[in-house]
Formats: sequence, C-alpha cells, structure tokens
Amino acid sequence: MSAHPKFSIITVVYNNVRDIEYTLKSVVNQSYDNIEYIVIDGQSTDGTLDVIQKYSNKISVVLSEKDKGIYDAMNKGLALATGDYVLFLNSGDEIYDLNSIENLAKLSDNADILYGETILVDEHRNIVGERRHKVPAYFNWKSFRYGMNICHQAIYIKRDIAEPYDLNYKLCADIDWVIRCAKKSKKSVNAQQYVARYLVGGMSKQKHKESLKERFAIFKHYYGAIPNLFNHGIIALKAIWHRLNYGKPQD
Repeated sequence: MSAHPKFSIITVVYNNVRDIEYTLKSVVNQSYDNIEYIVIDGQSTDGTLDVIQKYSNKISVVLSEKDKGIYDAMNKGLALATGDYVLFLNSGDEIYDLNSIENLAKLSDNADILYGETILVDEHRNIVGERRHKVPAYFNWKSFRYGMNICHQAIYIKRDIAEPYDLNYKLCADIDWVIRCAKKSKKSVNAQQYVARYLVGGMSKQKHKESLKERFAIFKHYYGAIPNLFNHGIIALKAIWHRLNYGKPQD
C-alpha cells in the first residue's frame, strides 16, 4: 500500500434531515486530501437530499434509490468503494475532528485494520460520555467475545479483506462483518486517540431486546455455545459494575 492511502468513507441515510449535515461536514472538511466519499440514500423525502446536494462538489458518489434495509445500503456503498480502507459512518455520526483521517494515514503502516476510541454525543452535539467498552490494546477476531469494544464508526478496514454484510442479520450485521474481516486481518493498529463521535440512540438501541438476541446468536456462532454463555456472564457482571459506579450506560 502507498504511504498516502485512499480512504473510502461510506454514509447511508434515509430521512434524517436533522442530523445528516453534521456527518457530511465532518468528512468533506477533513484536512486529508485522499478521501473518496460515498453517500447512499434510500430515496429520502424529508429534505435530506437537498442537504446532500449542498456538498455534492465534495462527494464522490451520491446514490439515491430504494433499498432492503441499512445493511443492503451499506453493501451498495462497499461495492462502489475504490479506496485502500473503508469506513462506514452513518448519518448522525461524525469523524472525531478535521485531522482524524490525516492522523490515521500516518499511523497506517500497511495495517489491515485501523481503530480508535469513540466519544458519545446527543442530538445537540453535546458530549455525554465515553463508551462503556474500552478499545483493546490489540484487536483480533476474538476481541468481541466480551462485547463490541470498538464502535463500528471507529474501525477502518482494508477494502480487500472487507466482505459484504450478511443480510440475514437485521440489527447486528456490523458485529458479524467486523469479526469476519478481523479473521482475515494480519495486522491491526490502535490509533490510541479518539477517531469518532457517535450519536446515541440508534436503531439497535431502539430495538434493544431484539439486538441482544441477534448479538448473542452471532457470538455463539463464532465463539461456541458454552464459551458464549460464560462470556455473557462476564458481560453482565461488567454492565452491573458500570451501572453501580457510573449509572446507566449510553452506548
């Protein structure tokens, strides 16, 4: 890979006029100059497309058409991507600051996966805290066994190991996707800095019980039935400890 890698940033959106501009600005104003920005819209009708068009001269691809859900839209974006790395940054979420991609490029060093920390924000962009799960010092495909300790918006994956999302999963296909990519990864690099701002209250949060069931099934598939039960016991204990010490988690 070149010392000046190309980053494909993919945003999927549907009827989110309230938040989409925050996401767009966080990408198009990056200091790094080798970014391909792909926006996949599900034929929004609330003014979202009008906001996107304001930045069309800085967006590589805008595709607006019906899809079969968020992960189908993500697969469309992945199919269009040509960069060395891909990042999925959904509407409402942001790259942490305007130098984040430039900083990651300097650290890439032929890594298959680049990752960092995430800060949580509310709809007014106020910081509400940090994620309960801290990123691991070293990441591999087994690192998720105690929970998704890297936010999906904070992990950059080399495109040639990135497979399409499994559309059998409706809420947690991102977890399955990262694990499958990580199984192919030979080198991961921890940026040791914030790289993303995550808007709390997404779809998996709104459908929390269904999300937990799907996540449990994914972890069972990769880590085994008995180890998964043990691991979820540890997850539950950590969640209880966190709530007792810090209150209800936001992520």
